[in-house]
Amino acid sequence: MSDETMNEERSSDTARHFLRQWIAEDVEAGRTGGQVVTRFPPEPNGYIHIGHAKAVHIDFGMAKLFGGTCHLRMDDTNPSKESDEYAENIQKDIHWLGYDWGENGFFSGSDMFDTMYQIAENLILSGHAYVCGLSQEEWKTYRGIPTEPGKPSPTRDNTPEQNLAVFRDMKAGKYKEGEMCLRAKIDMASPNIHFRDPVIYRIMHTSHYHSGTKWCIYPMYDFAHPIEDALEGVTHSMCTLEFEVHRPLYDWVIDRLDEMGMLVVRNGVKIRPQQREFARLNLTYTVMSKRKLLQLVQEKRVNGWDDPRMPTVCGLRRRGYTPDAIRDFCDRIGVSKYNSETDVALLEYCLRDDLNKKATRRMAVLDPVKVVIDNFPENETRYAEALNNPECPEAGTRKIPFGRELWIERDDFREEPEKKFFRLAPGREVRMRGACLFTCTHVVKDGDGKITEIHGTYDERSEGGNAWDGRKIKGTLHWVSVAHAVPLEVRLYDRLFTVPAPDGDPVHPFTDFLNPDSLRVVTAYGEAALADAQPDTPYQFERIGYFCLDPDSTPEKPVFNRTVTLKDTWAKVAGKA
Repeated sequence: MSDETMNEERSSDTARHFLRQWIAEDVEAGRTGGQVVTRFPPEPNGYIHIGHAKAVHIDFGMAKLFGGTCHLRMDDTNPSKESDEYAENIQKDIHWLGYDWGENGFFSGSDMFDTMYQIAENLILSGHAYVCGLSQEEWKTYRGIPTEPGKPSPTRDNTPEQNLAVFRDMKAGKYKEGEMCLRAKIDMASPNIHFRDPVIYRIMHTSHYHSGTKWCIYPMYDFAHPIEDALEGVTHSMCTLEFEVHRPLYDWVIDRLDEMGMLVVRNGVKIRPQQREFARLNLTYTVMSKRKLLQLVQEKRVNGWDDPRMPTVCGLRRRGYTPDAIRDFCDRIGVSKYNSETDVALLEYCLRDDLNKKATRRMAVLDPVKVVIDNFPENETRYAEALNNPECPEAGTRKIPFGRELWIERDDFREEPEKKFFRLAPGREVRMRGACLFTCTHVVKDGDGKITEIHGTYDERSEGGNAWDGRKIKGTLHWVSVAHAVPLEVRLYDRLFTVPAPDGDPVHPFTDFLNPDSLRVVTAYGEAALADAQPDTPYQFERIGYFCLDPDSTPEKPVFNRTVTLKDTWAKVAGKA
């Protein structure tokens, strides 16, 4: 069975959840007008992260599963925090994840402001909305608590004509921010606080990145969202669980639009958008709040939104994550109605699984110490042959030059080896991968006692690193030829936080748990082929981990980011703890 077929089957299996059942029932009942339409509505006030990737996967995935379409909509109703930068990068990131909204599937909420304003006036005229001058603090008192009815606003029973006049003055800029707002007139006795005359328009004297200075009043998200869904003909609106208590207001707005005759009719069927909620992604060793991620950026605790330690999609991409790995992860975690926490180790497992099949193998030494083969001819170059990817034989082989002097990892040598240390030590023979068998005879140290050179001899009959007489060699080392080495800057990224739930501590701020070792930069040496390393190509540095070329690279100075280690090193740390 091919990997593509297996992934399709896994996706199909994990898609058999309550959202799929809900949509399937509507399709069967003929409520969609022959086409399922979903939407992903990000607010352009930050970069999307791995949690958004799950929502993207669900929204676009459900549409694809039912042969429908998924719209991408910028829900830009709060101009104080939004920008073109965010809007453009959201589109770029979603495309990179492998999703497309088609030629006519991109929308901006701000393009519907004129219609939303007219709907608000209609609500005022029909007695379903009124202008209120209470401050936020005063409203808390009027709104009351869930177990007791609230008090009506002093202006709740003003006439439609009075409310409309003030609302138009609000639009004309005659009031300060917070001085007036427009409220939906619903139910001040509802046990759902969000249903007690919620604000649907507020004053903001702020220029909008898309509509400029045309407006100084803006719709609230809870009001704009159902309107946008209705105007676009969305059939199924999927949100995370925190919006569950907002669903009655969503349905209330849809009811009003139905009364106004504003619902889309598709193939003779009136499309009534519906909302359902699923559990958001909570990932260990990660914060998902855009506010907190912005704080990390603004306080320069990370190097921007695309810092490879960030859970943003652009950060994951720069670190070397693949769209296939992220989609596989989203399939594996599935869809649930109940909040839970997913171990980041699962995301890393999906990444290793994907990279193992795709990554080009290369050798690099991150903490070098020199090996001198005393009986190797000086100024002579020979070649070892190695597979570019053992998991993909069609990737072919490469010739790796080597000579008298090699770099190896300092950690691969012990003067006094432990019992189960099978690498290099005095008097011990190891295999230099693909090159030869080498036996250490002595070491050279500097004045501080640090080893600067490891000397020894090679078995002249061990061509290709194989024992000519069949003797067993336990240790195999990777290496880089000193004469042919490519100097590298290697950025060793690790988890950004030291605890599984950095924002769950009631006493300490989440920044107290930042990992001081989340980034180490080392100068390393790579085999000659790494001089031609390509962007967007994953590499496995043999015996070390997976890496990718960083945009900071230059031909004179390649820079590599560690994507993930070969094994889950944190599992070992947790086990010891």
